Amino acid sequence: MPARSPMMRLAAVGTALALTLAGCSSTTADSQSGASDASQSAPNASTPQGLESFYSQDLDWEECGSIIECATIEVPLDYADPEGESIDLALNRRAVDGATGNLLVNPGGPGGSGLDLVASSVPGMFSADLQRAYNVIGFDPRGVGESSPVTCQSGAETDEGRQENLRAWVPEDQDEIVEDTEDYAADCASNTGNLLGHVDTVSAAKDMDVIRAVLGDAQLDYLGFSYGTFLGATYADLFPRNVGRFVLDGAMDPTSTASDLTLAQAVGFEKEIDAWLANCLESGECPFTGTVEEAKVQLQQFFAQVENEPMTASDGRAVPIIDFINGFILPLYDDSSWPILTDAMNAAVNDADVDMILGFADLSADREGDGTYASNSTDAFTAINCLDRPMDASPEAMQAEATELMRAAPTLGKYLAYGGITCEAWDHDATGKPEVLDAEGSNEILVIGTVGDPATPYAWSEALAQQLDNATLLTYEGHGHTAYGRSNECITKAVDKYLIDGKVPEAGTRC
Repeated sequence: MPARSPMMRLAAVGTALALTLAGCSSTTADSQSGASDASQSAPNASTPQGLESFYSQDLDWEECGSIIECATIEVPLDYADPEGESIDLALNRRAVDGATGNLLVNPGGPGGSGLDLVASSVPGMFSADLQRAYNVIGFDPRGVGESSPVTCQSGAETDEGRQENLRAWVPEDQDEIVEDTEDYAADCASNTGNLLGHVDTVSAAKDMDVIRAVLGDAQLDYLGFSYGTFLGATYADLFPRNVGRFVLDGAMDPTSTASDLTLAQAVGFEKEIDAWLANCLESGECPFTGTVEEAKVQLQQFFAQVENEPMTASDGRAVPIIDFINGFILPLYDDSSWPILTDAMNAAVNDADVDMILGFADLSADREGDGTYASNSTDAFTAINCLDRPMDASPEAMQAEATELMRAAPTLGKYLAYGGITCEAWDHDATGKPEVLDAEGSNEILVIGTVGDPATPYAWSEALAQQLDNATLLTYEGHGHTAYGRSNECITKAVDKYLIDGKVPEAGTRC
């Protein structure tokens, strides 16, 4: 029976909704790669011993769309054994005449596709000035999308798993969840092979240094969102002298345990639900009534109803509570989507019409209308997270975590509990651990935090900025996940001035 982890994918959405990348053709294009001002002033980066063949490989860009070019490079499967098996990484770029440098980007996740970000979202997210200044480079990290992907189950099996009404907080369901999760983990291991133990963030950060080298840059300029901030901070800590201009938007706190992260996100989304409900009630179109607290009780009661009686969409698919919650949460990532969430909840509560909510859940999971899945984002999310941080899956620890989550976040807490079940079934132990990443000796790094960010709470950005040896915190006074490309002109100008001109905003700047 197909499995679906009871741990939801709160941090997996990143900043940009995944869109389709056009297939590559065989037309060769000349490289327009240039070094940024920061790179030109830096000493040449050294090549780690034993990796010379990877760092010196040629990069052959080919057209794969009207303005997009694609390339593939090789990196070691295991950096401890560089002469062993290698894997492919997929890159793409928007190259522009007169660019002063290359800007590597990551949209978040883990499991988000940098190829999709560059192919589809850059024109709407990045300022015209930034697009003129840089060749914007995307890549799918190892295990993700086009880069030697983690592969677990078919689309049909995933659909079947999503429709199971298994609730980890209900004792009678837990045995079946464990059994399903073990089957899922076995499928991942069988279909992915040795790669499954090497998709950790440290390995992906080392891949980024290979990318820097093959681009011909002495230092790396980088813009990472959400999980991409953890990937970027990991890179900076491993290769501080290779850091050019780094923007980490919607930061994660690298010292947080898996339980810390879950609790902080649960509290963050609980606060964002309050903000959405206030907006909903003010609109006059809300399916709930009274004060925000009274409306939240009604919302909780509706969720309890879905727990006991899953809804059915017009296409015949069952929508149990976990899939309903995944759909409900997606519009909370951007306050401009709150009116759409209000419409969706009106339909669900008043008309038993769950199609809009299911559409959001499908969008989060990258499900297409024909039942196929456009990406492996859920599988990659699970595989990378299980390697990056150990999780205590003992019944006592999971019960204690569940109790704390339900106390701190009464609306969503229980739906986030028992995540340890997933990683306990994995064949590979975690290789990472919570630790300070200080990147001592790096160039100045710009960290951006959004005060009302539910997925990467503002306190995480404050913590990362304090931990890094040389960082400035830029604050966005608003709601939603991350800031650049979706907030205001103040943020855009501050980030552009840093990336293009090398001028860091004044400490304490708030937009």
